[in-house]
Amino acid sequence: MLRFLTIRLLQAIPVLIVMSIITFIIINAPPGDYGDYIRTMMITQGNASIASAEAAAEQYREAHGLNDPLVVQYFRWIYGIVTAGDFGHSFFYNKPVAEVVGERLPRTIALALTCHFFASLFGITFGILAATKQYSWTDTVLSFVSFLGMTVPRFLLALIILYVLAFKLDVQELGSFYSTRYGGQPYWFGPFDFNWGKLWNLIEHVWPVVFIATLGGLAYNMRVMRGNLLDTLNQQYVETARAKGLPERKVIMRHAVPNALHPLVAYQGVILPYMLTGEIEVAIVFSLATVGPAIVGSMGIGDVYVTGTLLLVLGATLVVGNIIADLLLAVLDPRIRVGGN
Repeated sequence: MLRFLTIRLLQAIPVLIVMSIITFIIINAPPGDYGDYIRTMMITQGNASIASAEAAAEQYREAHGLNDPLVVQYFRWIYGIVTAGDFGHSFFYNKPVAEVVGERLPRTIALALTCHFFASLFGITFGILAATKQYSWTDTVLSFVSFLGMTVPRFLLALIILYVLAFKLDVQELGSFYSTRYGGQPYWFGPFDFNWGKLWNLIEHVWPVVFIATLGGLAYNMRVMRGNLLDTLNQQYVETARAKGLPERKVIMRHAVPNALHPLVAYQGVILPYMLTGEIEVAIVFSLATVGPAIVGSMGIGDVYVTGTLLLVLGATLVVGNIIADLLLAVLDPRIRVGGN
């Protein structure tokens, strides 16, 4: 197992290198850079002349290496990452990219893992219910929910919920994780004194993100679990277990469900980036301070190192997720031997 893990980690290095090259080329492909953003802001908000704004923009490009060839910019970025863990400097935030990512990535991953937990829990449960009650009203209702979750765009659901909250229910302080009164409060006042009010306030602000991202993952998990379990229930070893007189519940949960879970476990390799993407779409609509708005905003103004680092992090989660999925499959099914002869 250790040999397998080492090989997979070594294989991930060239994958991330190629991914970083493609990402860097794509985000620099559109015309313009952060110097153009500075020029535009000086003209529109600073009432500067076109000549002075252009001169300031050109000076900024020279100072920050934006006039260097793209190859030089890329290798300077990668060299900083490899040798010093330096992901570059954010032009817009005027601080290291690591700080920008460090502020937003933990919140994003926490939301994505929460969505993944609920999507897996409810998706697998609903899939088992739908398969064991095939063609019943339960199966029909759950299949309809799955259909909605897989077809309705997440950003559209986010816009609908935002409209209802803002214009129908008159909910205040949207677009943040906490209300003003809780923003500066700690979660712990003492060793045994937890700030439950702040936790509930957080739930009140992020539940639309969790609900919408969970719905899409739940729909996929349920459909896959239902289809796999229906196939598994017709296998010969399941019929043999029934012939031995085992209760139907034990036949399903002990013999059928573990084998039906294999494709879902393999899917865990891409689920975290999928959940991050779902969170990104909704977070953009609600203007939450997570990875989503940072990616879109940095791409719009040419803050290339922020964009490149965030996209590289998303790619790394895909690689890590696939490794975790392989390990989980080996644990779930003893017939799978990782690194064996």
